[in-house]
Amino acid sequence: MMSFAYRHWWSKAFNKQKQGKVIISDHKDGEIITQIISKFGIGAIRGSSSKGGARALINAFKEIRNGVDVIITPDGPRGPKHSVADGAVIIAQKQHLEIYALNYEASKFWQFKSWDEMILPKPFSTMYYSLSKPFSVENLELDAAKEKIKNELFKLAGK
Repeated sequence: MMSFAYRHWWSKAFNKQKQGKVIISDHKDGEIITQIISKFGIGAIRGSSSKGGARALINAFKEIRNGVDVIITPDGPRGPKHSVADGAVIIAQKQHLEIYALNYEASKFWQFKSWDEMILPKPFSTMYYSLSKPFSVENLELDAAKEKIKNELFKLAGK
């Protein structure tokens, strides 16, 4: 659902046709996600905190310098739920970038019994997307920056 939001609203909201790439794990499930998001014209940067993290960071820096938006699921491939992995903070701070938090909710959904309690919207449900104002984590310690990102995501979710 995030791929749809990025492709449909992001370019309209900012009046641009930038390319976006998502940091996705090198695991098998990451390959499935990579194939799905490619249908939306969104690329992938493969690697995660648990496998290929340094390569993912280097590739993210390169893509940002080339004008590509880098999209990150903040809790990483293993969680825990509602945590923020270091990568989002490191990328934003090292590249002097602001962060936008994006959230979606569905009126009807199935919820998986996974560590992140992922949801799958049911057909014909109503989707609600919310996007934060840009915010900075510049000059914050790692833990404080991660807490700020988490708080912005909670605000969007009404928690």
